[in-house]
Amino acid sequence: MGEVLALVEARLRTALGEPDARAAVTFLGTDRIEVLRFIDGDLVRYATLGMSAQPMADPTAALADPVKGPRAELVLTVRAGLADTDKVLRPLAVLAATPQVEGVVVAPGASLDVGDALWPGAAFSSVLVAESGGLVEDLELDEPMDPVRFLPLLPMTSNEAAWKRVHGAQALEERWLTQGTDLRDPLRRSVNLD
Repeated sequence: MGEVLALVEARLRTALGEPDARAAVTFLGTDRIEVLRFIDGDLVRYATLGMSAQPMADPTAALADPVKGPRAELVLTVRAGLADTDKVLRPLAVLAATPQVEGVVVAPGASLDVGDALWPGAAFSSVLVAESGGLVEDLELDEPMDPVRFLPLLPMTSNEAAWKRVHGAQALEERWLTQGTDLRDPLRRSVNLD
């Protein structure tokens, strides 16, 4: 477990630079989750560290495989200085603990909800999980372990989350794209869904 997390942190540092802050959260019955903060010009990036220590298990499987199975960490990017986004540390840790707590596999296209604003004044309580491989490359591990995928999180308003449930993740992403939505704006409002 420690070896995997050391490799994950090294990959994050290679892709994002040195973290300027980190916080750790431990939930009852789960492994410790850290959230690292990276400043990149006018952007701030938050990355989880700890979610990939164990593979995510299919909730229908009788036994969880301790070696094989998908592994991931979460990455959120927002514009710096517009909102108190550092308060997202605990919600991010909650999302990263979801596979351990609820036995779910977090994958691209999924919605994750924390039930409250991601940070004070945010219009978002949920996120859309996007495809990995962009900002931080997947981290290959020794066989038979699956690679660690660094999954970007795209904050969604409650209206966007409801619309996504009906129309799908791809349709929502296309709507954001066609309307030129700045998904990194921590103060943005819901995209036009008419």
